[in-house]
Amino acid sequence: MPHEFTDSYIRDATRVLRYYKQLGERAIAQAPDEALPITLDAESNSIAIIVKHLYGNMRSRWTDFLTTDGEKPDRNRDTEFESPAATRDQLIAQWEAGWRYVFDALAALTDADLSREVLIRSEPHSVMQAINRQVTHYSYHVGQIVFLAKHFASDRWTMLTLPRGKSAEATAKIRGAQEQRHSAK
Repeated sequence: MPHEFTDSYIRDATRVLRYYKQLGERAIAQAPDEALPITLDAESNSIAIIVKHLYGNMRSRWTDFLTTDGEKPDRNRDTEFESPAATRDQLIAQWEAGWRYVFDALAALTDADLSREVLIRSEPHSVMQAINRQVTHYSYHVGQIVFLAKHFASDRWTMLTLPRGKSAEATAKIRGAQEQRHSAK
């Protein structure tokens, strides 16, 4: 995700969330179909369960974001950890539907909304706090998905970010591009 200067919190948060969505998609794409419902142990979640949980959370938190509690009365969080999607297509449909709630709600916001109050489980949050809460929650779970997908893909895994040993090269490339940009001004 190349850095882009912005002074809009909403634009920046949206951009970060789109990055994590893409990271999760690229990881899921590398996981074998048969691995999607597998857990590493009895206390762990599978990729399919994590996606189901994310969908439930996203639907609840972002539906009527500014006007209703982010914990909707019809949400049963506990069932999000049972009976995951049976196929990759179902899993991807949940994934896309969940993220659609997020991005539709964010698109309707302006930075003037950031200090407004919203509720999550009856606790007041500023809009900015609520967004931060979800950015961290989703990045946490995308990290779990990446870990599991990498584990199951094993030696077929393709790096999603900088490969080991390539940090200095990437930094030099970014600095060079920045220097060219500044000298062109």
